[in-house]
Amino acid sequence: MVLRSSKSVPTPKQNKAIRSPADGKSSSSEAPTSPTVSKSRRKDKDPTASKSPQPKTQKRRPNSAASSKIPKRTFSSSSDALEEPLRRRVQRRENQLELTEKELEEDVTRILTGDDPNLPQNVCRFSFKDKCYKPNPPGQGDNMAVHFSLEGCIMHANSEECKRIIAKQEAAVSMAHDGESSDSDGRVEGDSPTTSPASTDPIKAKNQFNFSERASQTFNNPLKSRAVNTEPPLVTQYQDDVSQWKIYDSYKADFLVNQKMMENQFTEDKLASMILDNKEPSCSSSPRNSGGGGEQHSLDTIHSETMAKALKIMERLVNQNAQDEIFQDFKYYEDEGDQFREHGEGVVMPLWTFATTRTNKRHVTSLCWNPRYSDLFAVGYGSYDYMRQSSGIVCCFSLKNTSYPEYIIGVESGVMSLDFHPQHSSLLAIGCYDGSVLVYDIKNRSNTPIYSSCLRSGKHSDPVWQVRWRHDSHNGSYFNFYSISSDGKVANWTMSKNELKMEPVMFLKLTSHTNANEKDNSNLFDQHALSGFAGGSSFDFNTKLDNMFLVGTEEGNIHLCSKAYSGQYIKSYEGHHMGVQAVQWNPFHEDIFISCSADWTVKLWDHNVSQCLLHFDLGDDVGDVCWSPYSSTVFAAVTTDGKVHVFDLAQNKREPMCSQKVDKRALTKAAFNRKEFVLIVGDDAGRVISLKLSPNLRNGVHDSNDVMIQRNRMVALIASI
Repeated sequence: MVLRSSKSVPTPKQNKAIRSPADGKSSSSEAPTSPTVSKSRRKDKDPTASKSPQPKTQKRRPNSAASSKIPKRTFSSSSDALEEPLRRRVQRRENQLELTEKELEEDVTRILTGDDPNLPQNVCRFSFKDKCYKPNPPGQGDNMAVHFSLEGCIMHANSEECKRIIAKQEAAVSMAHDGESSDSDGRVEGDSPTTSPASTDPIKAKNQFNFSERASQTFNNPLKSRAVNTEPPLVTQYQDDVSQWKIYDSYKADFLVNQKMMENQFTEDKLASMILDNKEPSCSSSPRNSGGGGEQHSLDTIHSETMAKALKIMERLVNQNAQDEIFQDFKYYEDEGDQFREHGEGVVMPLWTFATTRTNKRHVTSLCWNPRYSDLFAVGYGSYDYMRQSSGIVCCFSLKNTSYPEYIIGVESGVMSLDFHPQHSSLLAIGCYDGSVLVYDIKNRSNTPIYSSCLRSGKHSDPVWQVRWRHDSHNGSYFNFYSISSDGKVANWTMSKNELKMEPVMFLKLTSHTNANEKDNSNLFDQHALSGFAGGSSFDFNTKLDNMFLVGTEEGNIHLCSKAYSGQYIKSYEGHHMGVQAVQWNPFHEDIFISCSADWTVKLWDHNVSQCLLHFDLGDDVGDVCWSPYSSTVFAAVTTDGKVHVFDLAQNKREPMCSQKVDKRALTKAAFNRKEFVLIVGDDAGRVISLKLSPNLRNGVHDSNDVMIQRNRMVALIASI
């Protein structure tokens, strides 16, 4: 007898027949011979199941639900019918962390935050104050995410506004019911009342706001018709025939009229270009007659003067539109960073670069602003290299048209110096490398000078390093200019009726150096002069004393001279060890002047004192130095390392207020504008760079018109040294 557990006893709902593994037949009373007892499955009733039994090889489909819930059981023997107890096995992954019982019982606290995990945490923004990138922390509303938003007109039921609206709606409904009842009472008998479903509905308000519907009637304005009658224009009839001869005669007549107009204009220009009152119109030295009829402009429209003027205006408009930002900075921009700089330092802001293809690889040897037109300046191009001499060029640029020069003058020899006449702004004096001096009238737009030096009238034998217009108090002539050359001569040039006459003013004699232990400097001129002449490199006339002028030599000496004493120096200053590049009087104080040299130094002098007052070492060859026209204590110097140094002695007597590199090439010349706060510098590659001074470099500009205030500032500076 085989005992079965309650779990293994088949129920009525299950399949009653147990299939034997030997024969595959079902039996309801016999126990299975195999020790493994399989679960009985419910079998669907099939009427044909008894007739055609399934073969032995056919497998029965297990019930997935039952097999997952009831585990398989095995018996050790047929006599052992008791089922073994079920065992749970925990499967652990290989990478699962093993924790102790204490760690498992420990409570782990997790805090949920409302931070957006997709929000970037490393956002950086540029700080203009600190001039660097700084991390931007997230704000309060950056982590908020809106999932749904809907604007509605729902009001709280207990609010005052809701109660007021409900009361108004109830009042409207009651009024509507009262109106219906009054209509029903006054209806005539026999009329069939018409009812509508909408009549019983309460009247709804137009909207949630106070709404009132009103109607008004206005008068219609009467229409008026207006008509205007005009007289028809006069009509004339014209008829003519056209032939080849008539066309030719018409063009011929127009040509003669234009030629007559050009001749009249030519005569007017010729009379306007007369420099001296006694100069006759038939003078043979006039450049107009020397060129014959070859210099007359073409009479066609394309090459006419009217077309040239229109094109110049159009070019300026296009250029100013293309460079509008730079023009705005030139007029209105002020560097606000000066108030944050230490010790009141300033900067120079580059504006435009002036250059042409014809002036590439040439040295800028001279710069000069026009005294009448503050936007016009002249640039002289030559070469300081003795082995690379070529023809010279003079270009007149304007700040109104920065793309191309207004005038271009070609010179046979290299241009080394130039200067505009202070009263007649169209006259331009030029000194050349071959020793000749020329005078041009730029209004003529001609490459032929109106005056030029020659061997017969006088000429320098070496390069002319500087020219300067100066009124001659002896003969009262305003058409005089002076020049200095390496041949040791300071010459006065007078524009006479037909030629340019030369008059030597000073012969620069070589002098030996004084003894360092000698206290008395009065024996300087008692020593024997050396043979030959000293090479002059620069000079400048005093602003107050007409006869007094300074001369800088290639030996490094500075001599104080006078036009009244042409045989000797008034005083000499030995302060430089190499050639003096520039020397200039202070425009506000008649005793102070400044000099620069190739020995890397800039020195401030008082002509009453033999030793310099201040000494500045700029660390490189100094090309030029110039005083500012608006302050007595501000000057600028340029060096061959491409730097611009701007000093304000009233603020700092030892260090420059601005030392800025503006060019990769060596800077050679510098000049201040007389009205605008603009400084132009030239380099050895044919470029001229315009720079605007920052507010810290313009201290004292409000007192620039008061000469006494500027002079007192310099006097106070000298007293503090």
